[in-house]
Amino acid sequence: MTNSAQTGQTAAGIREFKMPDVGEGLTEAEILKWYVQPGDTVTDGQVVCEVETAKAAVELPIPFNGLVHELRFEEGTTVDVGTPIITVDTGGPATGTGAASAAQPAMETGAGAAAEAAEEAETAAAESAAEGEAEEEAEPEGRQPVLVGYGVGTSSTKRRPRKPVPGAGAPTPVAEPGRNGHGAAVPAPAGERPLAKPPVRKLAKDLGVDLNTVTPTGPDGIITRDDVHAAAAPEPAAAPEPAAAPVVEPAVAAPGARETRIPVKGVRKATAQAMVDSAFTAPHVTEFVTVDVTRTMKLVAELKQDPDMAGVRVNPLLFVAKAFLLAIRRNPEVNAAWDEERQEIVRKHYVNLGIAAATPRGLIVPNIKDAQDKTLPELASALGELVATAREGRTSPAAMSGGTVTITNVGVFGVDTGTPILNPGESAILAFGQIREQPWVHKGKVKPRHVTTLALSFDHRLVDGELGSKVLADIAAVLERPKRLMTWG
Repeated sequence: MTNSAQTGQTAAGIREFKMPDVGEGLTEAEILKWYVQPGDTVTDGQVVCEVETAKAAVELPIPFNGLVHELRFEEGTTVDVGTPIITVDTGGPATGTGAASAAQPAMETGAGAAAEAAEEAETAAAESAAEGEAEEEAEPEGRQPVLVGYGVGTSSTKRRPRKPVPGAGAPTPVAEPGRNGHGAAVPAPAGERPLAKPPVRKLAKDLGVDLNTVTPTGPDGIITRDDVHAAAAPEPAAAPEPAAAPVVEPAVAAPGARETRIPVKGVRKATAQAMVDSAFTAPHVTEFVTVDVTRTMKLVAELKQDPDMAGVRVNPLLFVAKAFLLAIRRNPEVNAAWDEERQEIVRKHYVNLGIAAATPRGLIVPNIKDAQDKTLPELASALGELVATAREGRTSPAAMSGGTVTITNVGVFGVDTGTPILNPGESAILAFGQIREQPWVHKGKVKPRHVTTLALSFDHRLVDGELGSKVLADIAAVLERPKRLMTWG
């Protein structure tokens, strides 16, 4: 993408900034919030708005200096990629798109504003992960389940400088950003945008907290999640429980109304289109098996007490994932994709394991890259980080691309099984149902055993019934006797 695709020149000194493609071939994005208004001064690299695509919420930096001339669209508007969204008076002559190129040296690599915005979003996600480590390590019992089964790299970024808060009267000590000369935390000066990471901004928006009124306690004057919670509820309060399912945008029905209409956009719109495309493109076949997982449940209980697994979450999903990976290793033909244009079956020699998650933004499927190479503790850590990141709304577009197979954990909702729809471009998806204690014939006697039902949907163009049955049978066999993880591995 060239620079001219991101910026343009209109009247003398008035330059346009166009909606970039902040994902992989996305065609539109919704403007969530403007951080500037007409007449405000902006500088190169300053974030001017937050947009939501079908994959992630991203902050967009302006690539030049000047005064905001016009905001072309209101908050909540969905805008096509390439459409001008803001104009800035740079105070210079009309020089065409060449001036845009000169003003954006950081974008001359060819990645353009899209890459810079995506990189900044991924960096914020990586930095924010540290804040959620404690929450990832332990989840309170009785929490509402997060659907697991239906899409961060690290980079460097520069924070925008904050002017120190001047004292009154005699000269004062030099102040850190967000603190006065005596080291006390203070809110951002009026008219200056507070420093906060994207997840924290979203949290503040959800809680109705004005970041300009929040006193930062983080390093370099950054507002943390705890700061936002403290501003929303001064008395100590427990962190809110994660949503158990996609949260529908709030809509208030008028008294006596018989219907409520909710716009379909963002992740929900993308998910709907993807499911329609998958359902009517790939011929689905779904097979089922009910399996005694009593031994797996005992192993889960034992590993929770194992010092080598300290700090990671051990649960049945971990063993379902490991069993799926082992089944793929034994039947590598199932890990493939159908190339319609070239009429080829593409075998994948790696497994990017998708784990579906219900988030406030909708249903997404982030995936664990090269999951086939991970040990059990490494896989447990990756699963915990993936789910926690999705729940916090910090999943990056890169984390949702390139999946090969997926697991959808419908059992957390008390559901026995289902017929899952393939994610586009993937060959198989495994539905993991609830584990229930029920009567089961074991060693010739009826005994109470822990039992679950698995359902495997696959693309019948490249996975025939025999191959699909072998994969599902291998998964069931491992969960019935988990020692096969060693003997088969």
